[in-house]
Formats: sequence, C-alpha cells, structure tokens
Amino acid sequence: MKDLQIITNPEVKLIFDNYPDSIRNKMFSLRELIIETAKEIDEITTLEETLKWGEPSYLTKIGSTIRMDWKTKKPNQYAMYFQCTSRLVETFKMIFKNTFDFEGKRAIIFQMEDDIPAEELKFCIKAALRYHTVKHLPTLGI
Repeated sequence: MKDLQIITNPEVKLIFDNYPDSIRNKMFSLRELIIETAKEIDEITTLEETLKWGEPSYLTKIGSTIRMDWKTKKPNQYAMYFQCTSRLVETFKMIFKNTFDFEGKRAIIFQMEDDIPAEELKFCIKAALRYHTVKHLPTLGI
C-alpha cells in the first residue's frame, strides 16, 4: 500500500469520542476500512476527513463524499451514507442486494450485531472514492 496524506479536521475526533462505547469501535472500523481502501487506489494521494452535517465524512478530488454516523433515534443501527443524487446506492443494491441492507438511495445500514462483509464493502467504498472516474461505467467499476 502506498502512503496516503490524510487531512483531518480535529472536530472529527470529538464526534468519535462522543459515541457510546458500544458504537465507537464499529465507527472506527468503518473509518479504517475507508482509509485502507483509499490507500489501495493509485489515483488517490489525499483523503480529507471532515464533518458534513455533523457526521464524519471522507472526500477525495475524484470521488463522491462518504459519510457515516450512528443516531440515538435508531440505537441498534449505524450507517454509511452516499450522495443520494449519485448512482452509488442503486448500483450497490443491484450487485449486493443479498449482502447489505439499504436505506433509499442514500445509505448502507448495519445492525449492531452484524459482521461487516469487509471485502464487499470495500468495493462500495472504492466506487464512491473514485466516483467521478467510474460514473460512466454500467456498474461503476465493481
């Protein structure tokens, strides 16, 4: 894996610190999967970790924003969010309909007790991080 410059907004740490203990490690695991995936993509040299709508968010120059969060109103689940105007979630539904649970055109939903299928999720993350270079492809390069 190559070196990746990660530009982190210090306020992201506050969000992670404020998650309940039961969810913090799950959110860190999603974060690590995003970073690991970004390191595997040659075209990506910089990953920005910031807040959008108060949620940890990850951006690249060639991609679409990935957000993730856990909400108190649905304490047994957490999610990875994608831009609803993109083709990302509709493509994920087509390819991974038996692997993930989805929320509309915007999210992959995980239950607290779920084991995350990391390899499959990395395909989704990779498509999002490279979205502007793969959006013309029928299955976004997956």
